[in-house]
Amino acid sequence: MRIKDILLALCVVIIWGVNFVIIKLGVTALPPLLLGALRFVFVAFPAIFLFKRPKIPLKLLLIYGLTISFGQFAFLFCALRVGMPAGIASVILQSQAFFTLLLGAVILKESLQPTHFLGMFIAIAGLGILANGANSGGIDDIPLLGLIFILVAGLSWACGNITNRIIMQHQGEEKCSALSLVSWSALIPLIPFLLSSWIFEGEDAIVQGLAGFDWSVLGVILYLAYLSTFIGYGLWGVLLGRYEAWRVAPFSLLVPVFGLSSSALFLGEHINGVQIAGLILIMFGLITTLFGKKIIQMIRT
Repeated sequence: MRIKDILLALCVVIIWGVNFVIIKLGVTALPPLLLGALRFVFVAFPAIFLFKRPKIPLKLLLIYGLTISFGQFAFLFCALRVGMPAGIASVILQSQAFFTLLLGAVILKESLQPTHFLGMFIAIAGLGILANGANSGGIDDIPLLGLIFILVAGLSWACGNITNRIIMQHQGEEKCSALSLVSWSALIPLIPFLLSSWIFEGEDAIVQGLAGFDWSVLGVILYLAYLSTFIGYGLWGVLLGRYEAWRVAPFSLLVPVFGLSSSALFLGEHINGVQIAGLILIMFGLITTLFGKKIIQMIRT
């Protein structure tokens, strides 16, 4: 890869890593489900007037919007609201890679390699360590409910990934751009977010949140809607268009690195020894799952 494109990839992973800090700031100022609704209002408008509606079945667009947009971010935002550290959340959310493999095997009949099972086993051990720490009641305790929410968010993301693959398989010669799909699918979670906010957060919390809306909250929403979504996905799409996926994909492993470092820098979060052990196992499991077969082939040659 050219130096310029490596720098572009690093810009994307920095944006996505810092994204967890921005969400943490957002859910302290607004109810999380209301924040999700506002985020997708800004994603959808005015973008749907700039990008053509993707020529895909409405059912697939609905499933994609309800999983990767509503499901993922509803549970992610709520996890951070109930006390899940932003840095740790950035690591655990990568569980989506394991869920995607399993769903791909079940739904799309994709084959699984021994390294996939080994990587998942290692990551599950890491999650077990984190869950045990969540029950310890120590000063560095992480909320078990937040851990569950993040895993459900990862599962929702994986469901969206599988839906995206099905969408790509069903398309004809005219492929829809990633930004077109993101823009139009952003309409789907608006009603679920607003309805869930009204049911679970209540009218008073919504009114109070909107009454406290200021420039800092607007900055959070603009970051989530435009930097994280359009700039991030846009640059990532450019890189995938220039290079093979295997050259670009490994950069995504840096997202938790920047998530952990930015949360420590801006939020003062710290991680104890037990949590570090669990996070290392999760990352090692992820690397084994994604690149284990290639590493073995390189060693043999």
